Amino acid sequence: MKKLVMTILLGLLVIPSVMAQGYDIGDKAMNFELKNVDGSYVSLDDYKNEKGVIVVFTCNHCPYAQAWENRIIQIHKRFHKKGFPVVAIQPNDPELAPGDSFENMKERAQNKNYPYPYLLDETQEVYRTYGATKTPHVFVLKNQSGDFVVKYIGTIDDNYKNPQAVEKKYLTSAVNALVNGNEPSPAKTRAIGCSIKDKEK
Repeated sequence: MKKLVMTILLGLLVIPSVMAQGYDIGDKAMNFELKNVDGSYVSLDDYKNEKGVIVVFTCNHCPYAQAWENRIIQIHKRFHKKGFPVVAIQPNDPELAPGDSFENMKERAQNKNYPYPYLLDETQEVYRTYGATKTPHVFVLKNQSGDFVVKYIGTIDDNYKNPQAVEKKYLTSAVNALVNGNEPSPAKTRAIGCSIKDKEK
């Protein structure tokens, strides 16, 4: 009986630990439904007719997110025509990061004329499920017979400060590979940015 109890307790300890790690390459992404800055609700299932989705966890206030913002817009403009649109998700708790409030999200989206949805992860469940740790943090999903499968996780490129000095366009290369029927290489890079402001941490 003691062995059984210990096994159950160990199992309870291990399961949350595994879940906390988030998605890995090859995992199926869950559906989500989050509020967009225009007041509508957007779900991953809305993209069932696309070849995939570029999910970017980003925000207003982070200087890294701001530095990559224009490049994210250009990536959407380039790849949404090829079936890989961007979906931006703001994961920070607005009480901890007031600059990322929903009202400020709406203002920034309007000022920057975002061509993609900008969603609020109000409960912060989506970013935790994905395992995002930074803003920005990118997850490229490929539509495989209706399932969205994670194919790339990481950063956008190798120089957030200067677009002209970029040598490795990790995100662009990953999506290009998928468009051409190949697997991204590398499939994972280290996300660089601001830590996500979580109400429970």
